[in-house]
Amino acid sequence: MKIVFMGTPGFSVGALKALVEGGYEVTAVVTQPDRPKGRGKGVACSPVKEYAVSKGIPVFQPVKIKTPEAVAELRTFEADLFVVAAFGQILSSEILHMPRYGCVNIHASLLPKYRGAAPIQWSIIDGEKETGVTIMQMDEGLDTGDMLSKCIVPILDTDTADSLHDKLMEAGASLLLETIPQIENGTVTHEKQNDADSCYAKMLKKEMGRLDFSKDAIQLERLIRGLNSWPGTFATLGDKTLKVIEARLSDVDYKGQPGEIVRVTRDAFYVACKSGTLEIITVQPVGKRAMSVHDYLLGYPLREGERLQ
Repeated sequence: MKIVFMGTPGFSVGALKALVEGGYEVTAVVTQPDRPKGRGKGVACSPVKEYAVSKGIPVFQPVKIKTPEAVAELRTFEADLFVVAAFGQILSSEILHMPRYGCVNIHASLLPKYRGAAPIQWSIIDGEKETGVTIMQMDEGLDTGDMLSKCIVPILDTDTADSLHDKLMEAGASLLLETIPQIENGTVTHEKQNDADSCYAKMLKKEMGRLDFSKDAIQLERLIRGLNSWPGTFATLGDKTLKVIEARLSDVDYKGQPGEIVRVTRDAFYVACKSGTLEIITVQPVGKRAMSVHDYLLGYPLREGERLQ
């Protein structure tokens, strides 16, 4: 079976690597164009491109995949199947029907829940106990195609978006290798999605990371884990912005006004919320590296009664 792989970020690399190591013929990799990166604005290629180049796989980087020129280029690869994992562009009907077996997508949720751009993060933010990976037959809707296979991944109370990302990347790669033979021999089962059970995992924005202490502590703790490492969470202390990297629910519910620092110890400071108390243990001041609260307090002493906003 000839496969064209479409993907861009680190999540995609696990599946591409699995295909290569599984002996499949990957005739080309399609990924986003190189982009400026960092303050120096140097050009950086995607993780998928890096891996493809290291394996000598031809790389195609169209600015717009739907143009006639891009479609014509895709045809030259003579693929039996397109495998898509976080590619970042919408495929036209013409492209979806181009390969013999169509296009399949590796989606990091248990569809139809968490369709959209950020399923990993929202599953943590919303307090889900489990998520998973769905491989679906792509259609022209947004993550609405028939489901071909699924696997469940538990969400631990300590999981961040980064740690859950890695678990789902591995699960998706394994599930893909189980599913492709079923596609090829015609034994795969197509299951329609129930739109009534769907929810949308909207795109993340930096302003979502502001901590609102008028909410419950458990909501903020999930937000901190769900937005770690990007875009991250933050609050204002005095006239300075302080990023909150790691926090947990306090065993003791200290009383205070929302945002009030109600206790300071050697290794943490505690902030009152609408209900419950947040124990903050890792922070990052503006222009500094992330550090433990112990190290932070050496240079920035805090007093009970100060407010985070």
